[in-house]
Amino acid sequence: MKIEKGIAKNMELVGYHDMEDKPGMQMAMQVVNDRWYLYIAHWYHRGWSIMDVTDPSAPKYLKFIPDPGGKPATFTIKIQVANGIMITQMQQRISVFFGNPPDAPFDEGIYIWDVKDPENPKRLGHWKTGSIGTHRNYYDGGRYVHLSAGCPGFSGNIYRIVDIIDPTHPVETGRWWLPEQYWAGGVPNPGPGYGPLGKYFLHGPPYPKGDKVYLSYHGVGLVIVDISDITLPKFVGKLQTSPPLGGQSPTCHTVLPLAKRKLALMTSEGRRIPVIGQGSLQGSPLIPLNFIGMVDVSDETNPTLIAIFPIPEPPPGSPYKNFSETKKVGVYGFGPHNLHEPHNHPDLEDRDDRIYATYFSAGVRVYDISDPYLPKEIAYYIPPDPKKWAWQHPAGFGGDLRATSEDILVDKRGYIYVTEMQQGLHILRCTM
Repeated sequence: MKIEKGIAKNMELVGYHDMEDKPGMQMAMQVVNDRWYLYIAHWYHRGWSIMDVTDPSAPKYLKFIPDPGGKPATFTIKIQVANGIMITQMQQRISVFFGNPPDAPFDEGIYIWDVKDPENPKRLGHWKTGSIGTHRNYYDGGRYVHLSAGCPGFSGNIYRIVDIIDPTHPVETGRWWLPEQYWAGGVPNPGPGYGPLGKYFLHGPPYPKGDKVYLSYHGVGLVIVDISDITLPKFVGKLQTSPPLGGQSPTCHTVLPLAKRKLALMTSEGRRIPVIGQGSLQGSPLIPLNFIGMVDVSDETNPTLIAIFPIPEPPPGSPYKNFSETKKVGVYGFGPHNLHEPHNHPDLEDRDDRIYATYFSAGVRVYDISDPYLPKEIAYYIPPDPKKWAWQHPAGFGGDLRATSEDILVDKRGYIYVTEMQQGLHILRCTM
């Protein structure tokens, strides 16, 4: 497949696949019989793809698995694979992007699949939240799935733990929430303007480390919870960053504790909600300050922000002075989105001196974090702009198309996989 190279610093493009015009979102991986399999959830298309990336320079698209529920307002954008089990997420679609009416039918919760035969997943079970579904989840091959999930009686997603020791009959074993979320317990309704997610919500994924779990809470920041008793999670500490940091929503997108250091990364999510059918994609006239931060968690009762990462700069020769003022704002604009998350997975890279991030219109950014007080950008890759819309709102998006890097995964060989809002899979390698 023909490869069009983007703009790079200390990064090389190894391979590309158009994924049959089904742009991807979150990815997962497993190695079976020396074959490297990449599993991809999709932003617009309901279902999941399987690719063979044993040779990253020539990725092979194997199959697309349609969402078996088939309901039009189902979002299937997140996925995990570990120890021969695949977890796929379902939630209500975001109507501003897709134009679905609020009462359109949707499926929700998680499907549990057997993927020991890597090319032929077998669905085993379905766990439902009883609400709007789940968003970003965590599964590392053990007994428990850690969920950012809706729940009856609560505003916004909370932390819920599901036991899949019997994957055909998953059972909730524990949950935790902010007191401000518990409407059924008498907390006042936060009022209009916050949408279905609420004034406070767990974006996720809940990220376990030892007997603690690290939570990314919109409206608050980083929250640490004790799960030594999986049935009764208990609050340990928090770092309030919202306000002032965090931009629009979620103000805390990801919290990632480093496996080998008493440090955690936290990010907000940079974006502009698009104006539909008005000839431009301006959304908010200003892009608020979004950030990637380094947090000292040596005292988990008092996590402390010790550094904020440098804001990406346009490459030399660019026609704009910063990413926030570019004319092509894309669907999501500018700011951090996802980090590479190792999830204790044997087939994924897990370094304590480097992180990888997607930054929407600023592409992929790689940072040296060997000195936690002085994170440095060492590499980037900005994909070429798409040539066509792979999906559209029924009323149309205005403005010009722009490359918008969504999610990222790095395997233990060092290959970097990046999904895009309107185009296929880029496979990269950092030359540093």
